[in-house]
Amino acid sequence: MRLSAAALLAAALLAAAPAAVAFPDRPITVVLPYSPGSAADAYARALGDHMARVLGQNVVVTNRDGGSGVVGMRSVAVAPPDGHTLGLTPMTPIVVQPHLVRDLGIGPESFAPVCGTNENVIGVVVRADSPVRDLPALVALGRERQLSFGSAGPNSLPQLAVWRVQRAAGVDFTHVPYRGDPPHLNELLGGRLDFSSAVVASASGLIGSGRLRLIAVFSRRRHPDYPDVPTAREQGFDAEQFSQVGIYAPRGTPEPVLDRLEEVCRTGLDDPAFRRVAASSRVVVNFVPRADFARMVQDEFANYARILRELGVRPE
Repeated sequence: MRLSAAALLAAALLAAAPAAVAFPDRPITVVLPYSPGSAADAYARALGDHMARVLGQNVVVTNRDGGSGVVGMRSVAVAPPDGHTLGLTPMTPIVVQPHLVRDLGIGPESFAPVCGTNENVIGVVVRADSPVRDLPALVALGRERQLSFGSAGPNSLPQLAVWRVQRAAGVDFTHVPYRGDPPHLNELLGGRLDFSSAVVASASGLIGSGRLRLIAVFSRRRHPDYPDVPTAREQGFDAEQFSQVGIYAPRGTPEPVLDRLEEVCRTGLDDPAFRRVAASSRVVVNFVPRADFARMVQDEFANYARILRELGVRPE
């Protein structure tokens, strides 16, 4: 049987076309670039369980802390760009740290944003026996004596939030950086710090048990689970500090893979099991589609260049 020239050409093109690669074809690793024990551990694993069910591969969530998220996210940036290594992180190591540390090795150009997952509402907490009940009282006490505070790391967004208070109020606090929220919250409980600036979700168990008191949040609006706690701005301080968490893949990850991951992210955030974990940890779920999230990352990178310059912060 003779084939037409068109049929022969079509067959040749089909044979030359690369075979579609199934994704995923092996387990997926999700890197959390902070120490274990935070609220992110619980909701990352709940989201990972959903991804595993939908994608048909195991999802391994691993903590790789250091450098306020830089160490873990650097490992994501250098991983093969095939969607099998992802990072789940606040924007700190991507949009803030490159302005603060010379030759950091990562930045917005190192990643392909997949989706926004939640807002890390940042707040100030004190021990339950502290006389301080709001930000004005904290500032007043800071003018009387030197106060120390802990945060999740050097140049972290919780530290930057307190910088904003210091600048607005003309007061100086002593910063003690830790590797993640759990260590400095324990130091606060032990009386070795005067207050902490932390992700509210990470402190929610201690707040709920009555051992810590939340006195302010740095978000645009009050935390939905703590409606009686005013924002910093409501208390008279221009110290708003937004912190969007999201999933990132290495730069160069194929578009079809990113599309698949975005869809799994979207459905995962609506999964009842994930919602239960988020609610119990006081996590404010905030899905941001891939295109919008990518623009947000670029915008925040530019914003922090200006903000840090205005604060007089110089790269080290």
